[in-house]
Amino acid sequence: MTDALLSVRDLVVEFPKRKTRLTALDQVSFDIRPGEILGMVGESGAGKSLTGAAIIGLLEPPGHIASGEIWLGDQRIDQLPYEQLRRLRGKRIAMIFQDPLTSLNPILTIADQLVETIQTHLPLNDKAARARAIQLLDEVGIPAAEKRIDDYPHQFSGGMRQRVVIALALAGEPELIIADEPTTALDVSVQAQIIDVLKRMCHEHGTAVMLVTHDMGVIAEACDRVAVMYAGRIAEIGDVRQIVKHPQHPYTQGLMGSIPSITQQVDRLVQIPGSMPRLDAIPSGCAFNPRCNQRLPRCTQDRPDLITTDQGHVACWLYEGATP
Repeated sequence: MTDALLSVRDLVVEFPKRKTRLTALDQVSFDIRPGEILGMVGESGAGKSLTGAAIIGLLEPPGHIASGEIWLGDQRIDQLPYEQLRRLRGKRIAMIFQDPLTSLNPILTIADQLVETIQTHLPLNDKAARARAIQLLDEVGIPAAEKRIDDYPHQFSGGMRQRVVIALALAGEPELIIADEPTTALDVSVQAQIIDVLKRMCHEHGTAVMLVTHDMGVIAEACDRVAVMYAGRIAEIGDVRQIVKHPQHPYTQGLMGSIPSITQQVDRLVQIPGSMPRLDAIPSGCAFNPRCNQRLPRCTQDRPDLITTDQGHVACWLYEGATP
């Protein structure tokens, strides 16, 4: 394998339906290096969260990995038995969910939950585990951590609860964290604080992060690279600055054009016509072609793979023959 911490190769996720199968993820491939934040962006239904669930082994039945490979370092994890994969969660891979209340037990104190998680993965006694829990809360920016650790989840604000969830994710000292829209329900100032925590975590611990979001502002602020997903496939992937400033795929151009600019005044923002196709109605050729104002005749017939350009990789026939 490469020096990537996480390597996903040609991942296909299917959902059986009566006499047919619905393909929810179709040949998804990407890498994440240690200490790197990779953003996954796209509309609802693009397959962002499903990719994270497949990696950590939390696909809802009857969804399953039909083909492809997922490597964590030099270990292939997509074929691991349930018990081995369960032991991997929290220790090598952790997940931060969108709503912190779904991750926190309302009848247990923060101390109870952190200490239990720490002792599950690290050989520490009660006193050492509590000291480690306080240290984690302090790292993620909880004021007066020694006092707040014995509070219950309902005694924290939404932003503070999300910080606690990040502390829980760090408790087992994982190599990879999958953050599924961790800033969606928070106001802008708290979003910035949570992003700062994630970036600091990567810098100080060398943790790799897969950040799932629909917010290009969060992507631009937090990520090193970004993968743009559409209808279960990666439409474009590359350096975040290149994609934000010079998007190549017509879908990415539409996403970026829909964001108001503070430096330019326009009469109307870009609007992408139509909506994401259902899994049982994905068009032939490029899945984006019914909504694309730059489509070629070939776009309705052949589905493009990722093409290497001098700015990254893009799945679009407009760039056929590009020379990086």
